[in-house]
Amino acid sequence: MNNNTSDNPKIILREGNQYDLPEMLQLFKDTITTVCNKDYNTDQLEAWKSGADNQERWEKVISKQYILIAESENKMAGFCTLDQGNYIDLLFIHKDYQHQGIASKLYRLIEKEALQQNQKFLTADVSKTAKPFFERMNFKIIQEQIVSVKGVDLVNYKMEKSL
Repeated sequence: MNNNTSDNPKIILREGNQYDLPEMLQLFKDTITTVCNKDYNTDQLEAWKSGADNQERWEKVISKQYILIAESENKMAGFCTLDQGNYIDLLFIHKDYQHQGIASKLYRLIEKEALQQNQKFLTADVSKTAKPFFERMNFKIIQEQIVSVKGVDLVNYKMEKSL
């Protein structure tokens, strides 16, 4: 699937695999630290980033989820994962590639995959930082949630979109 994006001809989208995991984990942690820091305090960011240490969870992501990777010059610019055909589990864009249309491109391909699997809706648990993006993609807030991670409470949103 090597689709070049029209916004940035250097961006290539492809399916992910287990060899992408180290770079996915680094991008996950770096993005939380640098992009989400306006919406969450230091304790919340550290707790959230600690999810990268849950090896079993990430092995399940790699083995069971549909993964799309955005690359630029052999560097990961972002990734998105789809679990069980209708749950967007992870969507992270590198700090240097924010606001370039990469999340939209990844999302559209994830939605296309869900439609090919005859899904009727998509759901996601969305951070404060990502909420405006998901609203632009026509997701609606089902409820605000308080998630406790390592004893630290974080606000996020259960969101859904009918397909």
